[in-house]
Amino acid sequence: MNAVLGDLPTWNLADLYSSPTGTDLDADLSRAAAEAEAFARDYEGKIAALDGKALGGAIARFEALSDRMGRIGSYASLYYAQNMADAERGRFSQNVSEKLTDVGTKLVFFRLEINKLEDADLEAKLKAPELAKYAPWLRDLRVYRPHQLSDELEKALHEKYVVGRAAWSRLFDETIARLRYPFRNEMLSEPQILDKLSSKDPEIRKEAAKSFGKVQGENVAIFSLVTNTLAKDKEIDDRWRKYPRPQSAMNLANVVEDEVVDALAKSVKAAYPKLAHRYYKLKAKWFGVETMPYWDRNAPLPEHDDRVIPWKEAERIVLDAYGAFSPELASVGRKFFGTGWIDAPARPGKSPGAFAHPTVPSAHPYLLLNYQGKSRDVMTLAHELGHGVHQVLAAGQGALMADTPLTLAETASVFGEMLTFQSLLKSAPDKATRKAMLAGKVEDMLNTVVRQIAFYDFESRLHMARREGELTPDAIGEIWMAVQRESLGPAFTFDEEYKVYWTYIGHFIHSPFYVYAYAFGDCLVNSLYAAYQAGQPDFQAKYLDMLRAGGVKRHKELLAPFGLDASDPAFWDKGLSVISGFVDELEKL
Repeated sequence: MNAVLGDLPTWNLADLYSSPTGTDLDADLSRAAAEAEAFARDYEGKIAALDGKALGGAIARFEALSDRMGRIGSYASLYYAQNMADAERGRFSQNVSEKLTDVGTKLVFFRLEINKLEDADLEAKLKAPELAKYAPWLRDLRVYRPHQLSDELEKALHEKYVVGRAAWSRLFDETIARLRYPFRNEMLSEPQILDKLSSKDPEIRKEAAKSFGKVQGENVAIFSLVTNTLAKDKEIDDRWRKYPRPQSAMNLANVVEDEVVDALAKSVKAAYPKLAHRYYKLKAKWFGVETMPYWDRNAPLPEHDDRVIPWKEAERIVLDAYGAFSPELASVGRKFFGTGWIDAPARPGKSPGAFAHPTVPSAHPYLLLNYQGKSRDVMTLAHELGHGVHQVLAAGQGALMADTPLTLAETASVFGEMLTFQSLLKSAPDKATRKAMLAGKVEDMLNTVVRQIAFYDFESRLHMARREGELTPDAIGEIWMAVQRESLGPAFTFDEEYKVYWTYIGHFIHSPFYVYAYAFGDCLVNSLYAAYQAGQPDFQAKYLDMLRAGGVKRHKELLAPFGLDASDPAFWDKGLSVISGFVDELEKL
């Protein structure tokens, strides 16, 4: 119980398994292994000979097995996320990963054999309703056909993953979780020190920024090694699979065309001056200076409400905002509270940041936060709850089709934030509060759109440069600084230690080129929200249908009912104009 924040919830992972040593977990691992053996015995080398009904039955078995394996894997990764500095948890998570990889190796043949079917043959089989049900999954699987390797090579890559990419990711996670940052007379974890960068006290911001930069700098060799190794690993994989460029694999997974992502990145980069440069120049003026040090980027305005918001109040704010839009949305959101579905306190060793883990359709999602009572933390709750609600609604699509491509996965979360923000803005008591709230929202949007596209640009340049040979920490730092100056504009000064600030961003390690999905989601939501404000008929019903669809429909089909099309460059400009409209209003205020 925190005296100021109140009773913060923690996870009850028993909804998945009783404990890491539980007989239920052991039984499921054994059962998954036995089912995979039987599945391979029944189907390996025989897929082409199955009729549509039999292939549908095989996929249904594969789906049930995927759900079981997903439940086991989710439990291990959530248990580890609670304390990544605990060697025993790390060992448990790694052992489970290795066992699941062994089981998964027996199943690799299934996707490969399906992709060897000729289009006409599959088309004929799809006439059977048992198989037609899985048409969207087959559609998304078939896009990988041109990039598929031999059966032997695919099995080898699958087996080596746990000691390759996954092991390097783990090294990154455990390094970050163990680092401590000296601050006055305390030693802080990464979420705690980064939280200080949004303190009202400029001295606190400066000290925190310097301490963070110093510790990251002392560890830059590890981060550089991890980054160089993973970029080279990706280049080898892309070359073998014949992907045209480093971003292509992620775009394919996101079911979005390279051209659509190019149009988004181009629109945002062209808008840097009228968005970030203009806003930060305005912010410097409010602070009475020509230029600001980099640690003032997220500094609250003097008018900012910096009171600590207790957990119960945060819960009420978010659920009320969801409820005003749609009672059904709020009733799904309510399931997360008081049920052990959320882990909120910031603890040493706990996974930094925030996430929503969908687990599997037969269970329920879990949210991780590092809640410290700031208004930004309330927005993070609104964001992660959006993901969670989306995951609950999409669960009806089953283990193979519930997952949404990343480009759409950010829609419900960013929409949830927008609902919460607009609800708070309506209740702003005066002009000064409104200004501070608008400024906070603009900064969040710049962090989501401009900053994430700058991250995407950084990754693009880094991966291309790595193709010429290994990069020194300085060389990576130079790419980082160039991108930061271009995106943030002339309102900032950057001290030497800012060169290593790229080192803590987990997305670069865990899912290269993921970051544009945030900008995609934000611009998409701005356009969606404009349709809602314009009073589009049945908007709520269409919105909930979109969330329920999970991964069954592509972005073109999902946006059509709202009259929106993401392949049109004007679509992105429309989304960006919402941010510049907020900046216009701030200039007037």
